[in-house]
Amino acid sequence: MRGRRRFGASYGSLSEINVVPLVDVVLVLLIIFMLTAHVMDYGQEVDVPKTKLTKENNDVLPVVEIRRGQTLYLNGKTVNINDLVPQLAKRFKDQKSVYVAADSSTRWDLLAQVLAELGGAHITARMVTKPIESRGQ
Repeated sequence: MRGRRRFGASYGSLSEINVVPLVDVVLVLLIIFMLTAHVMDYGQEVDVPKTKLTKENNDVLPVVEIRRGQTLYLNGKTVNINDLVPQLAKRFKDQKSVYVAADSSTRWDLLAQVLAELGGAHITARMVTKPIESRGQ
């Protein structure tokens, strides 16, 4: 039996795969993606053209505000949601659009009710947003 090899015995290479380098690479990639994921949320910056104010407007525009205490204001004066449309018709006779400024903590149902009231009176609601100017602050 000196010249014969036994079945299943191997003398040369190890047949197991070493997964430690694979796990190391996967963990490094995971860390890289975790660190860079917040950068991908912002998207691309668009440099819009700047314009000069060409016409001064002294008209008072209707602004409906929903502040933190879930209180409704029409140009700085408190108003009930049921009196919103009659107050708009009384104070702003031919206006067919209103700016709606809602606090970020406003509940959606109150905002939806305001939009439904304005929509029922065929008044266009334009949402007021604030552009993000400086992300460092």
